[in-house]
Amino acid sequence: MLRFFRIVDGLIKEMGSSAEDPATRVKQADWIDACEPDEKERQILQELLKTDIPEFDDVEEIEASARCFVDQAGVHVHSLFLNLAEGRHNTVSVAFILQRNRLITIRESELADFRLLRMRARREQVEARDVSEMLVTLLEQKVENHADGLEDLHRQLEEVSYLVLEDEEAELDEAINRLAKLEDSNGKTRLCLMDTQRNISFLLRHLRKDSEQRETLREINRDIETLMSHTTFLFDKINFLMDSTQGFINIEQNQIIKTFSIAAVVFLPPTLIASIYGMNFQHMPELEWLLGYPGAIVLMVSAGFAPYWYFKRKGWL
Repeated sequence: MLRFFRIVDGLIKEMGSSAEDPATRVKQADWIDACEPDEKERQILQELLKTDIPEFDDVEEIEASARCFVDQAGVHVHSLFLNLAEGRHNTVSVAFILQRNRLITIRESELADFRLLRMRARREQVEARDVSEMLVTLLEQKVENHADGLEDLHRQLEEVSYLVLEDEEAELDEAINRLAKLEDSNGKTRLCLMDTQRNISFLLRHLRKDSEQRETLREINRDIETLMSHTTFLFDKINFLMDSTQGFINIEQNQIIKTFSIAAVVFLPPTLIASIYGMNFQHMPELEWLLGYPGAIVLMVSAGFAPYWYFKRKGWL
């Protein structure tokens, strides 16, 4: 799907759907957003823009030289964005192609960052003087969304912290599952932030004319440094809670094993006595005793109660 945007009076505005040929709209647009373009749409872009539209496999390359480079088509930046799908975060690479008078974005799935930007554009809340500032605005909003995401992760982590450390009726297995998901989300957020740092360093080397945009990029970089510190804090807290949860699980298991061990020790002396008097030897003097049976019962009960009393006195129960 292709969406088209123009810069009008310093504001980004989406071009509404019309009966015009897509080729005409491509020429008029300042920003072309291609979300999961089909073969026909890719062909239109390649023919009119004289640009080889990258395949999604190429966009996923992790080498720095493959993610940020300059060629005859313009400045290429491949940036990782965070996407929430089916309750779990994953990363999606977006290809930016910055030309002199046009910005092209290519992605394989719908992203919250782009939905938010479209909504703000409809409300005339997104300012941009040229296409390079539009790219900087997209990166700035991306970092802002990551900051909001980290705040949400911190809130969820506080809930799990209460679950592990204060709620005596908590299901610790559930806490481990939630901590694993939070660790995964925090790691992918950190990966996106690190990737954005590389993008900004590259753009600072190639957007040398506009000092205001360069200063904005430096501010975004400072924000990223702060968020990176926050992700480190979240990693430490997640590891602490994971260790605590496993420790509490071990304590519960030890209590169960302790109970069985004490029960085995308590029943061992009565079992020994019963085994002795259960033997079938012909000459056993106790078999002739009048009070032999009740005496054996009393002896077994006493033998079982004695270790129980001892463990109780020691505070092991």
